[in-house]
Amino acid sequence: MTTQSTTTTPELVAYDDAVRRYDPVLGIEVHVELGTRTKMFCPAEVSFGADPNTQTTPVSLGLPGALPVVNGTAVEYAIRIGLALNCQIAETCRFARKNYFYPDVPKNFQTSQYDEPIAFEGWLDVELEDGTVHRVEIERAHMEEDAGKNTHVGGAAGRIHGASHSLIDYNRAGIPLVEIVTKPITGTGERAPEVARAYVQALRDIFRVLDVSEARMERGNVRADVNLSLRPTPDSPLGTRTETKNVNSFRSVERAVRYEVSRQAALLDAGRTVIQETRHFHEEAGTTSSGRVKSDAEDYRYFPEPDLVPVAPSRDWVEEIRATLPELPQARRRRLHDEWGYADAEMRDVVNAGALDLIEATVAAGAAPAAARKWWMGELARRAKQDEVELAELAITPAQIGELQRLVDSGRINDKIARQVLDGVLAGEGDPEQVVVARGLEVVSDDGALLAAIDEALAAQPDVVEKVRGGNQGPVGAIIGAVMKATKGQADAKRVRELVLERIGG
Repeated sequence: MTTQSTTTTPELVAYDDAVRRYDPVLGIEVHVELGTRTKMFCPAEVSFGADPNTQTTPVSLGLPGALPVVNGTAVEYAIRIGLALNCQIAETCRFARKNYFYPDVPKNFQTSQYDEPIAFEGWLDVELEDGTVHRVEIERAHMEEDAGKNTHVGGAAGRIHGASHSLIDYNRAGIPLVEIVTKPITGTGERAPEVARAYVQALRDIFRVLDVSEARMERGNVRADVNLSLRPTPDSPLGTRTETKNVNSFRSVERAVRYEVSRQAALLDAGRTVIQETRHFHEEAGTTSSGRVKSDAEDYRYFPEPDLVPVAPSRDWVEEIRATLPELPQARRRRLHDEWGYADAEMRDVVNAGALDLIEATVAAGAAPAAARKWWMGELARRAKQDEVELAELAITPAQIGELQRLVDSGRINDKIARQVLDGVLAGEGDPEQVVVARGLEVVSDDGALLAAIDEALAAQPDVVEKVRGGNQGPVGAIIGAVMKATKGQADAKRVRELVLERIGG
């Protein structure tokens, strides 16, 4: 069959239809930029946003005669990542030269690892939003250096096509990376996009808790290359894969998978061939476009890096690192689920809303788990949605929510008043205590003041008084409501009820 260009894709197949007739297989390569002070093989400083080409050395510029030295902290961080992903840590491994010619690679090769990665044969259990768990097998996690950054001037959307010239910033060249490569991810069916997204998100969370990277996708600290192929049935041989490069958000990972499933299904339905190639993801449209025919390993002419000795982490050092690993996100969620007593669905909602850290900090500030969840998943979630911001971006802290709940628990304010206090805190009027004092919102607990309001309400509703005296306590609510209105909601409703019944009985 003649190979045809994929630039003229037939009309896309609906996603649901595509996954009914084809079995998607994923493969995901995630690059994480390590948060070291200096680069992988030289002492050039690393910081985000520096002026172009101000963080370079002869090594990162590939100047003749410059010799690399391995960053020991980067090696430690790579081991931490490998252990967190249940990988075996190599007793000895080495770097290799990956040869290719592109302006952002000043040496004309990238120092990476090829057949001797520092970590291999691991796995990560990924939990989807409904609690389903899918195990992703990890083939390898290896160390390498990043390339520089090209800026194409004059082309559409910053791309090289149509550009008048290109600028290169070598500040990023040489920044240490760990690349994590999965084995083929099978058995996902129609949930392939969800699995891909959840996997990348789980990695991001692990990087953060390990403190090996800021892991900010919008800054390019974490980048995903999404491989996808289709086959007729789960028993069929693997199909031809495409690799969508440098996808930099969770939503985009999911959209890239959905689009490639629909696109490849359209090609296969038309009797055409899927080309093994790299593709670019277009955020604005949620589509991919052809990049270049995918290179195989032999095209890079890998050979051992002659200027670097093998890395041989001692078993004692590896175990020391293992002993310092923090509680990983999935284990933490299980522990908090048990400690807080949330239902499974409640815990999933908390995690999916990004409220786990906020609720944990609120509980640490003294609030009961149920109360903390009530505030963050109720009133505050509503306000965040209304303001179109993330929960953590609201102008209120877990400590302030803890203080607000203490005011409620002590009886100084009630739930209705607490929402007014919340308004004041969000408006920048201070902590809850300050808002209560400044606005005069404390619950009226003086019986004298309450009795005056009760007598006025009883006098205005003599028919209610007669019904209650006749043994029907239902209408008491009308008297309580009148008192609450008279005190602007600042009365203790329970105490008002007690005093009303005493008054009527008297």
